[in-house]
Amino acid sequence: MPHTTAFTVSAVRTEASALWRLAWPMLIGQIATVGMGVADVAMTGHASAEELAAVSLGASIWSIVLVTVSGIMMAINSVVAHEVGAERLGKIPHAVRQSLWKALGVGLVACLLANLATVVFDHLYLDAAVNAKATLFVHIISSGLPAFAAYRALYGYSTSINQTKPVMVIALLALLLNVFVNWVLIYGHWGLPRLGGIGCAVATSASMWLMLAAMLAWMRHAPAYRATYPFSQWEGPHWPEIRSMLRLGLPIGITYFAEVSAFGIISLLIARYGVVQVSAHQIALNFSSLVFMAPLSFGIALITRVGHAVGEDNLRKARFVAWVGVAMSLASAVLSAIGIAVFRHQIAAAYTSDPQVRELCAQLLLFAALFQLSDATQVATSCAIRGYKVTRPPMLIQLLAFWGFSLPLGYLLGLAPAGLPWTPAAPMAAAGFWIGLVLGLTVAAVLLTWYLNRLSLRRMRGASA
Repeated sequence: MPHTTAFTVSAVRTEASALWRLAWPMLIGQIATVGMGVADVAMTGHASAEELAAVSLGASIWSIVLVTVSGIMMAINSVVAHEVGAERLGKIPHAVRQSLWKALGVGLVACLLANLATVVFDHLYLDAAVNAKATLFVHIISSGLPAFAAYRALYGYSTSINQTKPVMVIALLALLLNVFVNWVLIYGHWGLPRLGGIGCAVATSASMWLMLAAMLAWMRHAPAYRATYPFSQWEGPHWPEIRSMLRLGLPIGITYFAEVSAFGIISLLIARYGVVQVSAHQIALNFSSLVFMAPLSFGIALITRVGHAVGEDNLRKARFVAWVGVAMSLASAVLSAIGIAVFRHQIAAAYTSDPQVRELCAQLLLFAALFQLSDATQVATSCAIRGYKVTRPPMLIQLLAFWGFSLPLGYLLGLAPAGLPWTPAAPMAAAGFWIGLVLGLTVAAVLLTWYLNRLSLRRMRGASA
């Protein structure tokens, strides 16, 4: 008998409740994780504008690499969710072990690439002291990438078997450690040297290793992991399985890279306009990343919920779950947009005491409020699509949206290069780039919504044929 799921008020309420129970611990965990970056920027901003500029530039590279690694490792979410839905629990330990081998390689390669990328600073007309500090920041913080890659493998495994509270607790502990070590090292308390932004790098790298150790300890002792515990036996690399997960994960990593690199490259291009522009941009971007955690958490929960439904071969339910999740993500975005628009001056003041940076940041936060709806839509729809184990179309759409629309338009408006049509009379600097970001996110949201509708209908009709 075919599965059925009707769009009734009761069914929507039930699914929304299930999605919320899965998402809210991840939301707190994601906010805590991003909170480490917020703490880095905010605490450094009260040290000096020069230290803030160095951390902002270093973070532009760090965030690109970190988010790309997170995307590549996300393949395990779909794999485990499908096995849970199909009730093939015996296959999960093998998949997790191979994901950890994959994490080792991905983390080491990411560490190397992050350090190589610091050569970009030599071509940005930076003050020599800012250049040196930004470079050292990346060298130190990148030592946490192997731990982060392994943690994200275990994170995906845990959330896909409906165990989301551990990631919340662990992220909160890591945030507390990060803030404490920042306080000690940035300002030189307890007789230690005043390291400024470099202290942020030490704190964040240490927090990454703490998160991995804490997750391993939690899995070792919590009963919920016993049926699928991956460390009951030793297993070397199984290259066919690793290649399969790379084929699934690399498009997700490239998708994440397309978005976050657009933001990061904009930070680098804005650097030529001085400390005020780059600092205001980074603060606005940093806070936007924080509120983005709500739709992102719904999106990650959608990978699990849609993956379970597809594993059960209930394609009608998968479509239903996807659209309920998109609606919840949009609802959270409406609240975020209102909050950012109303409290933009207070948000800027919380990050920095520099009046010029605060005024420009408040202006940029209006753009951040504007793109909340499209940003929430694109992340929810792309994650729902990944729940079907489909990753390449979202990659192509994101590349088109951010590299085909956001960056070219931002370049024209922000830099106003001579000799090109459709450029303003004077460079719009950071504001011009943010206009490009709003357009890119809107393009991504429209195309991904269209593709999710097409994919879910085709799968549902194919199952009933």
